[in-house]
Amino acid sequence: MIQTVRWLGAAVSATLREGARAIGSSWRNIPDTPGGPYDRAAFGWSSSLLRAARITVRVEGPGVLRDRPVVYVANHISLLDIPALVVGLPPVPKFVMKKELLKVPIFGRAARAAGHIAIDRGNRGAAFAAYDEAAGIVRRGRSALVFAEGTRSRNGKLLPFKKGPFVLAIAAHVPLVPVVVMGSYDLMPKLTLVPRPGEIVLRIGEDIPTEGCSYDDRDGLSELARRAMITLGADAT
Repeated sequence: MIQTVRWLGAAVSATLREGARAIGSSWRNIPDTPGGPYDRAAFGWSSSLLRAARITVRVEGPGVLRDRPVVYVANHISLLDIPALVVGLPPVPKFVMKKELLKVPIFGRAARAAGHIAIDRGNRGAAFAAYDEAAGIVRRGRSALVFAEGTRSRNGKLLPFKKGPFVLAIAAHVPLVPVVVMGSYDLMPKLTLVPRPGEIVLRIGEDIPTEGCSYDDRDGLSELARRAMITLGADAT
């Protein structure tokens, strides 16, 4: 009970505090820069949640953190994935997220204010427009992150990939970087309200080049990314 109250209190407090920071910065037309107020708000929110849950994040793998824009493609196994990726992949990448998250009070407005991209997967035209928006953000120098499966796994196994992340990387003319989130499913599986303490590991793979690729290469890139993520330790179905 004590841990439940602590976790929920931290989640509400961090969302109100850091959401207000991001929304207020947007109202004042403060530009988005690496390490700026939007990144600090995301990092503050994420680190507060992880600290309250007594969860640490470790980054490892053959790849290294990039100092140039890329498209990170990650698996999605828990609600904890987002704060773990924010903390582990500085500067904060722009997340491509399902539009339903914009309806979450405070969080949704803050995410939009910070330049994260909402996608309506039920509307093909709107989805392509969202990926075009994301490609423009990447071309202007910010990395993006897309969950390859498009939804959280119910059992922690790697699901089939959507095409969007690979179309985005091709359109932005930047490399794909596979990232595997490990441990978060055991700490907070789907439909769980309160996480358990522990460690989340982010394994970063090597670049998958997209130079010279066209739209027709999206399936080949998807297969390369899937194989890379399985090699990094993702548990495939």
